[in-house]
Amino acid sequence: MIHQHIPLRQDDAAVYLTTYVADERRVLRDAILVIPGGGYGCVCDDREGEPIALAFLAKGINAFVLHYSVQEKAKFPRPLADASLAMQYIREHAEELCIDPRRVFAVGFSAGGHLCASLGSLWNAQELQEALPSMPYGINRPTGTILCYAVLSATISTHRGSFYNILGTQEPSEEELRRYSINCCIHEGTSPAFFMHTFDDPVVPVDNALVTMRAMNEKKIPFAARIYPHGNHGIALSTPYTSFGNPDLEPADAARWVEDATDWMRACPSDK
Repeated sequence: MIHQHIPLRQDDAAVYLTTYVADERRVLRDAILVIPGGGYGCVCDDREGEPIALAFLAKGINAFVLHYSVQEKAKFPRPLADASLAMQYIREHAEELCIDPRRVFAVGFSAGGHLCASLGSLWNAQELQEALPSMPYGINRPTGTILCYAVLSATISTHRGSFYNILGTQEPSEEELRRYSINCCIHEGTSPAFFMHTFDDPVVPVDNALVTMRAMNEKKIPFAARIYPHGNHGIALSTPYTSFGNPDLEPADAARWVEDATDWMRACPSDK
């Protein structure tokens, strides 16, 4: 396995990619950008980073874990620019990494799911283009996004702390909240999505997924979903590997989500 640390910003060593790339170079592989959660206050890579990357690598998919801007540096569009730089790196190094540049996906968890969904819908946002004026247009758009118990909408009951961090205020206006609520950002160029959530998630209600699916349906954007009946927030792989001894984080029926998401990825059309 090629396991490297790739800096993404010259001005911030905390923003980087960790690669999980198969040594076997004769097979052109799909790739996936892994975006851990943490409420935009930290990056939970111990549970939602390397374990996720290794799970997808075992499915034949080269993986890259993103460490992005958090805390006082989390104000948008900076984290979105970090994710865009990661997508650019993966696609521009596709040949040497034996990756199909037409098939680069992203998976995100909780607040990392918000960043992942933002990448899928706000990849062409004006403020992002202004932040990264030299980035080739569209190189940062994922082929598809996998949104795991994702913070998606501030227009419903959700994890407001994530939105406070990306807006830089605890008293945002309704207009500001809507600006980065993904259900308000869906358009014809939004990436297809796979949703994974639990019905009784006590931290990020399942309504986050449902309201976003409804918005995607209105715009005729393809999606798939797996809503499991039980499971606490942050189930990650839903196995002992990522539960750290907490049985509420390993509901058995949710443990097949990586396999289901992989099947969905393989059925996704390649980018043109």
